[in-house]
Amino acid sequence: MRSYTVREWDKLTYGDGDGQIPAHFADRLASLALRSPFAGRGGSGVLEHGRRALRARGVVGILAAKDCSLEILPKIDVASWENVDQQNAAIRKRLIHMLAVALDLKVDLGTITELAWQRETLLEILVRIFCEKLTEAVRKGMPRRYVEEADDLSSLRGRLNVVRQFTRHAVNPSRLACRFDVLSEDTPLNRIMKAAVAHLYRTSRSSANQQRLRELAFVYADITEAQPAALRWDEVVIDRTNRRWQELLGMARLFLLNRYQTTTGGLSQGTALLFEMNSLFEEYVGRLISRALTGTDLTVTLQGGRLFCLTAEATERGLFQTKPDILIRRAGVTTHVIDTKWKRITSRIDDPKQGVSQGDVYQMMAYAQLYRAPRLTLLYPHHPGLGGEEDVHSRHRITGHDTILETASIDVANGNKVLDRLRSLLLASESATNLTG
Repeated sequence: MRSYTVREWDKLTYGDGDGQIPAHFADRLASLALRSPFAGRGGSGVLEHGRRALRARGVVGILAAKDCSLEILPKIDVASWENVDQQNAAIRKRLIHMLAVALDLKVDLGTITELAWQRETLLEILVRIFCEKLTEAVRKGMPRRYVEEADDLSSLRGRLNVVRQFTRHAVNPSRLACRFDVLSEDTPLNRIMKAAVAHLYRTSRSSANQQRLRELAFVYADITEAQPAALRWDEVVIDRTNRRWQELLGMARLFLLNRYQTTTGGLSQGTALLFEMNSLFEEYVGRLISRALTGTDLTVTLQGGRLFCLTAEATERGLFQTKPDILIRRAGVTTHVIDTKWKRITSRIDDPKQGVSQGDVYQMMAYAQLYRAPRLTLLYPHHPGLGGEEDVHSRHRITGHDTILETASIDVANGNKVLDRLRSLLLASESATNLTG
């Protein structure tokens, strides 16, 4: 299979040379991308199928069609690496870190060699992590639970099924209709794991991963097979007896359900594992902010508020509901509203707007009116064009109000420093609010 890698908003021209993709491969991948729910969402579709090139848009991940695959990586600046393969490896590492934070997974990225980060695609790395974690969990024992069974036995086991006994065995008292509980491994959780293993075996192109998946499929041979649409996610109970399976359940959701991504099947169609960067960046930052403010007197709400911009005069019905990405409160009073934007702003002296869209400003003004927060922040990904340090880049007072609207950036390529930088940014903002309040 021919594999290609491109970064969001970059192009792959058609051709057979290095850094090019044959037109017939591009046609297959573009056709697959069109079937994604992310296709056609304004500027955040999957691929732009041009006359001379295939251009990635605001969605990242993997598209795999017949005989070819395309890996779309986020536009994260890792300029310290000169080699393209090393840069792509660093970006894959940061993207998986973002997914781990957003999905509350504990992933030890250090277990994967630098060579694997460079040679394997995002999909194969995720499959490898899942296989290793599932293998370790299975070695400690598959989760089991009691299920009720019924059988006709020569001696009583459990409880007597009175109705069946006096209708089926009324003339044969040597057989007893019994109901009893059996500790079984054939549980909804194990059926989900089996479905994930089967799905990934069809999707993966790595011989090493396929070997791992074959071994896991053998372990799950006696578990009832179920199609992803028929899986009973609502019946899975995670408690102290099976807590170690929570992360694996999250990864199975990642592969089988449409959260940040979508998966499609069919040998002729191909498969896709896609992530909308706007949604992923929002969840990533929101969870890190929640961690950053742990132990303070501030509380964090993600996608909360839900106040309406308008109220119908005749019916008092609310119209145009708002959902700020992040609300920070003290004693129940909103002090800070943050909206994340996976966009690039500028720091040009001749551009006082810094590339911030007018629509985003209007949105924040609506939040200022509804939530009465003294401070609003538009938070963007940092890039070298903004200067050496991520920081607050501008502060403006909303006309006629004391409310401050600021633009800030955070460098997602900074690894473990992201949490500390967010904490510094937030607490500095809180201090400024207290001084001006």
